[in-house]
Amino acid sequence: MASVTNRAFGSGSSWALSMAFVERQTNLWKRYWGWELVWLVYGVVNTVAITLIADQAGAVSGQDVSQFVLFLLIGTLVWAYLSAVLDDISLVVQWERWEGTIEHTLMAPVPRSLHLLGMSVFGILHGLIRTVLIFAIALLFFDIDFGNVDVLATVAVVLVGSVSVAALAILAGLLPLLYPERGAQMSMMVQASLLLISGVYYEVDVLPAWLQVFSFISPATYILDGIRGAMIEGESIVDVADTLAILALFGMIMVPMSLWAFNWAERYAKRTGKLKRMG
Repeated sequence: MASVTNRAFGSGSSWALSMAFVERQTNLWKRYWGWELVWLVYGVVNTVAITLIADQAGAVSGQDVSQFVLFLLIGTLVWAYLSAVLDDISLVVQWERWEGTIEHTLMAPVPRSLHLLGMSVFGILHGLIRTVLIFAIALLFFDIDFGNVDVLATVAVVLVGSVSVAALAILAGLLPLLYPERGAQMSMMVQASLLLISGVYYEVDVLPAWLQVFSFISPATYILDGIRGAMIEGESIVDVADTLAILALFGMIMVPMSLWAFNWAERYAKRTGKLKRMG
């Protein structure tokens, strides 16, 4: 039994190789802790400012808008998490170029799937930690009743949904390989598009009909629906089973597609001399 465990998780195992990238990214963020502080403050201010809109609306209308407050709070928190994951993974190539390590990393004898797995695990853990901190600070500004929250359903939606978000980030991350001059900006456009169509700050129903079509192909739409259902309506894991099934389907399709696409883009960049070129 011990030998099986060592082969699976010991030094030199696939898991250890993936976790090496988690450790490396952690050390990188330690070096740039100032930027982490900046984004934490930005996340807190953004969350509080947008959620205060609901309090203002309640003051003007004289109605109880506690659900609207929670709706906006969940939206801003989920977006803080999703954007952190998308940033960490989609900018993997840019990080390597900035550090001057892209050739060492992409030519190291490590399967690309393990490299991207490590980056994805780090992105998810980093996104969760930052979002929990933002959530804790935001609670100082609002008096919100969480009596209806189903924790198990909420956690399940986050975990299952994170797989497809990581795969989407990998797809966005191949853009800097294809377009060294503007690939990073194009990755940001993917985030902006998700923000528009996924119902972060409003119901998807308010979008123009032609734009609502795109919301159905965004995993963020289902993550938000599932979390809001679990936290606002108190839906159980059985109630959000359909949402979990859709998110799992997204993951099963997008994970292999993202790995194949990134490998193809990497081979293309190496063949055309775009691997290290910045512009």
